[in-house]
Amino acid sequence: MFVPIPPVGVQLDIRMRCKSSLPAFEERSSSSLRVIPAPSHPIRVALIGNHLPRQCGIATFTTDLCDAIAAEYGAAGVFVIAVNDPQSRYSYPARVRFELTEGDLSSYRAAADFLNSSNVDLVCLQHEYGIFGGKSGSHVLRLLQHLKMPVVTTLHTVLREPDVDQLIVMQEIATRSDRLIVMSEHSSQLLQDVFRVPAEKIDLIPHGIPDLPFAEADLYKDLFSAEKTVLLTFGLLSPNKGFENVIQALPRILSRHSNVVYIIAGATHPHVRRREGDRYRLQLQALAKKLGVESNVAFHNRFVSPQEMAALVASADIYVTPYRYEAQAVSGTLAYAMGAGKAIISTPYWHATELLAEGRGALVPFEDPAAIADTAIRLLDNDVARYSMRKRAYLYARQMVWDWVAQSYMRVFLRARASRMKTARGASSLQTAEKDTRQRISL
Repeated sequence: MFVPIPPVGVQLDIRMRCKSSLPAFEERSSSSLRVIPAPSHPIRVALIGNHLPRQCGIATFTTDLCDAIAAEYGAAGVFVIAVNDPQSRYSYPARVRFELTEGDLSSYRAAADFLNSSNVDLVCLQHEYGIFGGKSGSHVLRLLQHLKMPVVTTLHTVLREPDVDQLIVMQEIATRSDRLIVMSEHSSQLLQDVFRVPAEKIDLIPHGIPDLPFAEADLYKDLFSAEKTVLLTFGLLSPNKGFENVIQALPRILSRHSNVVYIIAGATHPHVRRREGDRYRLQLQALAKKLGVESNVAFHNRFVSPQEMAALVASADIYVTPYRYEAQAVSGTLAYAMGAGKAIISTPYWHATELLAEGRGALVPFEDPAAIADTAIRLLDNDVARYSMRKRAYLYARQMVWDWVAQSYMRVFLRARASRMKTARGASSLQTAEKDTRQRISL
């Protein structure tokens, strides 16, 4: 049931009302992640993953998760082991206590030794195949094999058709993790069906988002987009994102709505830039020129700050994620756009299909510029339909704000630690009983 929404044109901030009226994030696993109060003595947690200022989605996620946990439970209880990519060093904040070199197997053992000697209660690993060294990221197994504390692993990618190495790595990670966190029901099901992970070991926690107000785009349009209708895509550029399909849709959109501008915000992904430079962006610019829409496409060629990102997303009338492939388990940018109450057009990759169900967004076929154009025109023609979509997305996303996500993570951490302690006590009791039995037999 929706909280009443004021008419279009009135800025709205219903964050507190939504928090009190909405149920917890839908979850069909055996774990129920209810909001919990901060413990009086928070456990000490070390996160392993990329961290800003490294430019990638995992770095942004790890940074945001640390910020959220620190805000809820205190900064003293969380620090980071950061993973550096080849030939790169970063000026990390103080919370980064150890830097792990992606391709150096010995640094993984060194990181484990550092953690074991650091009075850490629990490790939270951020897993993505591409950020760790070795075949399919197998170097991270060396670290996990030597850790003495409980491990909770967040899985950012769960593959439907892994190769042999990917299968082995994931199964080993699952075995050595006390709990596994996924961000969608689809990923949970794949873990069970493909990797044979028991459902009771899996927790579903959504991708976190900032707690943004529900506001009209016109309030945030800058000098460039003033009086323009803004279609927006943001995130690191790579050829699998499908931005060319939106550019190809522009002539048709402009024939109906001539004041549209398509903003592509974000730098080229560092891995892509190392391989091929800025070729993909140049191809997009050439395509816009060929189609005669270069004046209606704007590139913000930089890794934007959180403040700039918030302003950009707020200024959008429609957000577009035209990704080219189905196997996209998580999209942080999609979650962010929902949290800002944007009307959304997306291809039906896994995360989008789940998040945008029940009218929270519009799905179009892969590689189909005509469908993007038709959907954009339909939404721009119908303010009521667009507003209703925005409202449904925004209210659904209230259960994804970072403070709720941090509390859910803490609940999983406490459960993992309690389970490990119970197992240890059980093993100790069994050893004592066996010792007593041996003594009686010897008598």
